[in-house]
Amino acid sequence: MTAEQTDFRVGVIQPVECIKEGWALIKDQYWLFFGISIVGILIGGAVPIVLIGPMMAGIFLCLFQRQRNQPVEFGLLFKGFDHFVPGLIVALLKAIPIFLVMVPYLIIWFATMMPLLIRSGGQPSQPELQQLVYSMFGFEMIFFVIIMVVSISVEIFFMFAFPLVADRNLSGLDAVKLSFKAGKANFGGMLGLLLLNALLSFVGVLCCFVGAYFVLPISFASHAVAYRRVFPETTENFLVPPPPPASWA
Repeated sequence: MTAEQTDFRVGVIQPVECIKEGWALIKDQYWLFFGISIVGILIGGAVPIVLIGPMMAGIFLCLFQRQRNQPVEFGLLFKGFDHFVPGLIVALLKAIPIFLVMVPYLIIWFATMMPLLIRSGGQPSQPELQQLVYSMFGFEMIFFVIIMVVSISVEIFFMFAFPLVADRNLSGLDAVKLSFKAGKANFGGMLGLLLLNALLSFVGVLCCFVGAYFVLPISFASHAVAYRRVFPETTENFLVPPPPPASWA
């Protein structure tokens, strides 16, 4: 299946409802999905970009299995490696915008620091460091705003890429293209969902930081709910054998 052959819905994402439905989806098996989410993120973060793709695909495979009211086993997480190459391509493409923002920042930072270190012989004085901090403060604030805008945009436009790889077996490039189109068409709802999940994570952080991990399965589940609203279930998602040829008798 290609991106051009796949339709999607518009205006169907209600952030609060997605959170509620996400919780309802996993609450009976919360600890299973907690383990799936934590292990997936830990393995994916062990070798960033390389492993995050198959782990995200595996997490969504588990959630889609649950949406179909089919049994979910922990080992299903590792079926994400069946989509290793598409997941890797999605992860690489997702990293590019952040990389393009970070490079100018690092160049400016080193261009500012190096002359000071050279003049001071590698040991700048306290007044020199304070002057540098004050001069960089405005730049840091501008960069912070830019990185936040870019990060939110990347999440919105790539939100459906890993689910599309897992659910509809699209190639990495086709999944990104279709996710970008669906994200653009559902921008408001997806932005609201991201901000609401960010708020829940912040509340979790306030609960001795560990609370953010307990919110993680709900966040993934809400994304799966949003995905299924935008991309309804189709028979092409299953390995259904073709019907027998018609009889001429």
